[in-house]
Amino acid sequence: MAESYLPNQQRPPAFGTNGANGTAAKMPAMPQSGTMPSAPMQNAQVTEARPQVKKKPMEEVHIDELLETLVELGGTDLHISQGVPPTVRVNGELEQLPYEDVTPLDVQQMMYGILTDEQIQKFESTWELDFAYALQKRARFRVNLYRDKGSVATAMRLIPFNIPTMEQLGLPATIEKLTHVRRGLILVTGPTGSGKSTTLASMLKHINDTRSEHILTIEDPIEYVHPPNKSIVHQRELGQDTKSFANALRAALREDPDIILVGEMRDLETISLAVSAAETGHLVFGTLHTNSAATSVDRIVDSFPSGDKDQIRLQLSNNIQAIISQMLLPTSPSYKAQTGKGRIASQEIMIASSAIRNLIREAKAHQIASIIQTSGNAGMITADRSLTNLYQEGKITHETALSRAHNHEEIKRMLAGVEDPSGKAGPSSARPPGR
Repeated sequence: MAESYLPNQQRPPAFGTNGANGTAAKMPAMPQSGTMPSAPMQNAQVTEARPQVKKKPMEEVHIDELLETLVELGGTDLHISQGVPPTVRVNGELEQLPYEDVTPLDVQQMMYGILTDEQIQKFESTWELDFAYALQKRARFRVNLYRDKGSVATAMRLIPFNIPTMEQLGLPATIEKLTHVRRGLILVTGPTGSGKSTTLASMLKHINDTRSEHILTIEDPIEYVHPPNKSIVHQRELGQDTKSFANALRAALREDPDIILVGEMRDLETISLAVSAAETGHLVFGTLHTNSAATSVDRIVDSFPSGDKDQIRLQLSNNIQAIISQMLLPTSPSYKAQTGKGRIASQEIMIASSAIRNLIREAKAHQIASIIQTSGNAGMITADRSLTNLYQEGKITHETALSRAHNHEEIKRMLAGVEDPSGKAGPSSARPPGR
């Protein structure tokens, strides 16, 4: 890796500190009696109000030190930007690390030290950069470098080397059955940070461990690395191995794949090629930033011009196999204490039955939720039913179930008939597990 640092210059004082000695400045509290306290009393009051905490300076800190801390804390994300200490996300909550505030020079030197000359040129011309970074043999990170108020900033997402199994993730049996599908389109959707990549990685791992297939992934950047097992796996990274998702998908059809993973179906051309690949007999996995099966169908159809909408509805209805829409939730205090897990996934699962295919074809995607609700025996489940089940099992709190519901009236009705882990029933008496 090329090292490219700015010329060394004097480190400016941290934001909110005294430039002469680096100590925090604070006005003493005025006494309620209206008389000024003596100097010793003033000092005592300030000391009690602001206990001194020794923070490590940033000048000599390497990015690996911060990433090691993230891994040890069991966190998921590291944020570095000017004016605040390095910050990590642990169990969904942000926590500042015990370092001094970061200066613009600190973060630029730290991040440019792990970039190639080509990456530096690209970042300085576009002001955004996505790439992957490995921490020895402990973990990999998906990195986004960007500019914030004129200086460099970064967000780094932890990607463990070991791909979790579906059992370890607690995925339902319906999702395991989807790994046996041979053709068609399977979507995993949800907001950023909802665990889509991890769910897809566990599904591909299961296929790799149990079937002899050619798996081809197109990612930006490569997240989980899949070593070949029973299958052979080729992973292509945007910007390093291919110029665009669309280019890679067109080429994929000439590379004899059985299974294609499209890291993000972000534009009309990529969506069209992914659906066409599924139509030609491949099993295609893809992701969308949508929160339900119905909105996923609408997002795909709405990407096309008006004159092409009927055609894409027909193609999608014939080739869609399933849509898994998921979100990550904070666990209840009692479940976290028992398992050490701070977050858990909740999924809406839609399986493409003949009724659902008809709704897609007839532009009635808004009715998909009703079919899912009445098709539990086919392995389908609504988002609100999944939340209710997690609450009943003591894995999330009553408040979490209500706050993440798609239909608040419906989930209130479902929760009213559910006994909480303490044995009480109904919303009036139900208390969150662990309280």
